[in-house]
Amino acid sequence: MKVTESEFVISAVGPAQYPMDALPEIALAGRSNVGKSSLINRLIHRKNLARTSSKPGKTQTINFYRINGALFFADMPGYGFAKVPKSVKVAWGRMIEGYLSKRDELRGVIQVIDVRHPPTPDDIAMYEWLKYYRIPTVIVATKADKIPRGRWQKHLKQVREGLQLEADVPLILFSAQTGKGKEEVWAEIRKRIPEQHSSSN
Repeated sequence: MKVTESEFVISAVGPAQYPMDALPEIALAGRSNVGKSSLINRLIHRKNLARTSSKPGKTQTINFYRINGALFFADMPGYGFAKVPKSVKVAWGRMIEGYLSKRDELRGVIQVIDVRHPPTPDDIAMYEWLKYYRIPTVIVATKADKIPRGRWQKHLKQVREGLQLEADVPLILFSAQTGKGKEEVWAEIRKRIPEQHSSSN
């Protein structure tokens, strides 16, 4: 997909702040510091539209990015960051669950996993939750550039088995550094947005 326009729209903490454009939305979920912002930036050919941080837990809102005037990326707070106060974790959990279970515009979720490590209990819980609510999901195993090419399949198997991934759920190896997997991710996004939006761009 050729991206000609991309803009940050709003950092939302609740439904009253969500965009009213009625465009399809693709949400991104993953544990803190897994690389969701870097994934967004690589997908849209921008270095710093989605703000990256070396400090886990920085994203405390759902950040909406409008792409080509045709769809939104909804970047959700990272989960599993131990140093965030429990009260904040609870608030994030409510916000994320409310958005994922009730947002009519949501067309699917990209769950971002660090391919270097087995899925964490939080990764597994998120995938189980998405599966329970039958939300279309794509697993993106990022940081592929951090491990040797010869070990890619071993690490992908580790992700697949750790999540007990269903056969019809795509698993894409990705690197924000090299762009590996970018076209595959876009192909999965296009499958999940209405034809008039994907074909017009």
